Amino acid sequence: MAIANTARWMAFLLGLVITGVFSGNAMAASSIALSKGQNVYVPIYSHIYHGDHERPFELTATLSIRNTDPKHAITLLSADYFDSNGNFLKNYVEKPIQLKNLSSIRYIIKSTDTSGGSGAKFIVKWESAVSVNPPLIEAIMISTRSQQGISFISRGQVIND
Repeated sequence: MAIANTARWMAFLLGLVITGVFSGNAMAASSIALSKGQNVYVPIYSHIYHGDHERPFELTATLSIRNTDPKHAITLLSADYFDSNGNFLKNYVEKPIQLKNLSSIRYIIKSTDTSGGSGAKFIVKWESAVSVNPPLIEAIMISTRSQQGISFISRGQVIND
């Protein structure tokens, strides 16, 4: 009886695949949204809280900007760092920087720099002369203390083109 039910489920799932119900991933890969520029919000955590007394656990953060376009350069216009209250702290890009195709750049927030707070963020602005694959913009947070280690990432979110 169990074998017959398994065979029915397999036939049902095969039917869904054939009719295209699960074809969303294949279609998404073939329809990449190109852009000539964006403003990207990237969450940064200079620390997170732990324990019942909400003790801060300081983190080193890396802002990583990767040009994913295989043929074209992009221009990084700014990487503005803001604190938890939305106050501007620092621009990490003093003048526009060209990122060649498939190249990357990074900016580090040291674990001793707690000015951003737990709700810090970057607003990254970039542009291109032609439509390109948008860059991958992430923050990587990491820290170790005693025998404890923590690391995680947060991805950028486009806030306008």
